[in-house]
Amino acid sequence: QIKELFVSFEDTPLGAASLAQVHKAVLQDGRTVAVKIQHPKVQAQSSKDILLMEVLLLVVKQIFPDFEFMWLVEEAKKNLPLELDFLNEGRNAEKVAHMLKSFDFLKVPRIYWELSTRRVLLMEFMEGGQVNDRAYMERNGINVNEISRNLGKLYSEMIFVNGFVHCDPHPGNVLVKKCPASGKAHIILLDHGLYQVLSESFRMDYCRLWQALIKADMKRVQKYSRRLGAGDLYPLFACMLTARSWESVNKGIDRSPVSASEDVEIRSNAAAYLPQITQLLNNVPRQMLLLLKTNDLLRGIESALHTRASASSFLNMSRCCIRAVSTYQRSKSHSLYRRAQISLTEALSLWQINLYELFLWLKGSQLGNWVIALLSRMH
Repeated sequence: QIKELFVSFEDTPLGAASLAQVHKAVLQDGRTVAVKIQHPKVQAQSSKDILLMEVLLLVVKQIFPDFEFMWLVEEAKKNLPLELDFLNEGRNAEKVAHMLKSFDFLKVPRIYWELSTRRVLLMEFMEGGQVNDRAYMERNGINVNEISRNLGKLYSEMIFVNGFVHCDPHPGNVLVKKCPASGKAHIILLDHGLYQVLSESFRMDYCRLWQALIKADMKRVQKYSRRLGAGDLYPLFACMLTARSWESVNKGIDRSPVSASEDVEIRSNAAAYLPQITQLLNNVPRQMLLLLKTNDLLRGIESALHTRASASSFLNMSRCCIRAVSTYQRSKSHSLYRRAQISLTEALSLWQINLYELFLWLKGSQLGNWVIALLSRMH
């Protein structure tokens, strides 16, 4: 019974979603916990829902042959059983906490295994403001740009370096809070039911594609887009990944800020190219589908914080891509000389990025303005 396990248990849930809801409670030993409870009939109903989805999509495809959304059924069949197993969610939470332990700004709730089952998950209680709530951050003295930068670091590390990606970063699952003791801002990552594991070959192609996009190397953009299943639709694929126009992709996505007119162009083109978009989603590897969802959610957060397409986010992505590709190359090399050569190239590339970041910081700082003004006068 609830009274046997808890000193107090709040009947009104903190949050409710399609699979479960979360309640705040206090254990007999005084620990405050979050109790995630699966809705009673979800497990039994899920197989019927998937079957119904499959039948409806088959009917629609008969009427509209260009309708290419059967992959939705495949993804639901694969992912829903994993999301319904809360023990799997607990294991994911512990894995990502260990994997990213070097990031002191990241907090993942501890799992209380002795009171958890497949349908009930007990976690350390953590609270904060939603990551897209700019007003909350300003009220609490949290640096919005720092949060956006750290979120980019977090996901770049997951995607490019580790290949183990939290795929549901909507604002309700990503909280921010300022630590009263240290004054540092923490990112709290919740809901670890849905992760995408990337194969090594896919991860390397994806790394190299993003490197090409950041450098505006269109030959390599075409090459690695095709390797990831885009075929002749590689320009559309590049635009979908970056949420930028093809003109901006050609110029370099880190060189021009997103304008209102570009956003309008993208929205109108999304409607016009819907058949091609559905064809593309049907052709790319299944691993790409959740990454596209993750990209869109992260981009939505950046838009809400007004930090979208900042130079720092591309620099962090570049660092992770360089590290990931170098690690892969070293693992495939049997020559000590070649491994040393790869390490030296990696160090030089990272040094160049650090130097460029220092230049950007100086350019935007008061000190930098003084130096530039002084040099101008001397000239």
